[in-house]
Amino acid sequence: MEVVDLCRDLIRIDSTNPSSNERLAAEYVAGKLAEIGLQPTVLESEPGRASVVARVEGTDPARGALLLHGHLDVVPADAADWQVDPFSGEIRDGCVWGRGAVDMKDMDAMMLAVLRQRLRAGRRPPRDLVLAFVADEEAGGAKGAGWLARRHPELFEGCTEAISEVGGFSLTVADDLRLYLIETAEKGMAWLRLTATGRAGHGSMVNDDNAVTALCAAVARLGRHTFPVHMTATVRTFLEATTEALGVEFDLDDPDTAVAQLGPIARMVGATLRNTANPTQLDAGYKVNVIPQAATAFVDGRFLPGFEADFEQELDAVLGPAVQREYVHHDIALETGFDGALVDAMAAALKAEDSAARPIPYCLSGGTDAKSFSTLGMRCFGFSPLRLPPELDFTALFHGVDERVPVSSLQFGVRVLDRFLDGC
Repeated sequence: MEVVDLCRDLIRIDSTNPSSNERLAAEYVAGKLAEIGLQPTVLESEPGRASVVARVEGTDPARGALLLHGHLDVVPADAADWQVDPFSGEIRDGCVWGRGAVDMKDMDAMMLAVLRQRLRAGRRPPRDLVLAFVADEEAGGAKGAGWLARRHPELFEGCTEAISEVGGFSLTVADDLRLYLIETAEKGMAWLRLTATGRAGHGSMVNDDNAVTALCAAVARLGRHTFPVHMTATVRTFLEATTEALGVEFDLDDPDTAVAQLGPIARMVGATLRNTANPTQLDAGYKVNVIPQAATAFVDGRFLPGFEADFEQELDAVLGPAVQREYVHHDIALETGFDGALVDAMAAALKAEDSAARPIPYCLSGGTDAKSFSTLGMRCFGFSPLRLPPELDFTALFHGVDERVPVSSLQFGVRVLDRFLDGC
């Protein structure tokens, strides 16, 4: 199927954020859309940081439009760590390998493939579709989806709902039962810079006002801190469904015990039980015998929908007065219900292609461009349908070494999306 070639082509275009840019990938996508009679618009928030938007007219113009969006950028990859060249798009062991294979050039390829096959056959969707292939998601989206939503909202006129990445993938329970996780919520982003100041001086002398010492103590406290459980509606529904399917006891007073029995996906699910703050970078000093006046650290903080104030209050209590914090990137949390005609269409499409499918909602521990597009009034979902082999540790592939997607999963995704577009 064409989807495999499209995915491989996109992987071969190095759109690493920030060392490369998305222009070549945007031009490739625009060309594929133009071949089927669409009129894509390529826009740059700054030189090289390119996004593509196109509209497909539906058969019922009275209905609200649906946005299908994907990002073109990828995180860096060190070829020395990989079994294959991360920008080769190599097919091995039934999978397409490469950076972006699951995050998210697979969905970009599926979007292109399903629209190309439909429009070549003259099959217009029931409602208008807006296609957006955007820059900069991996750095928070300020130069991609965020910029588009602020500067060009007219391109998304009429869009009431949106679908994109990190949802619709399978979790095998048994041969006759696969849970398909549809993202209906995601945590907010709070990327922080922490700064401690003190008295500069010679490294050989006694100094009880050392910025490095103060910062390291605060970072250590934060890194070891466990935030309290906050059970959101989405997470509760997810845990009730998964534990029932797996035959695992679910105690509302001790959800960590249930999560620990979910297998590899527990890493992601566990992070949706509570707010989190992980120290990721440290910087201080310029010479081994000089005590610096200031020291800084960076923290990846994430807060649950409805619990941002709790996150900030607890963060300050843990850090203490000796450390100042500021946001280097901040974005909202999202949550919507697992109901409505769009959800029904997702479920029907999955079940038509997999009789063992049971769709359930879940909360993403990370963030997506849905944050930006939700500001335009859309209900946003993660729905990039993939039927995965039971043995594949899918969540570990995001930003991981040897990222890959099964060929059969790509083909499944195109079939499901095609059915979904007919029924949405």
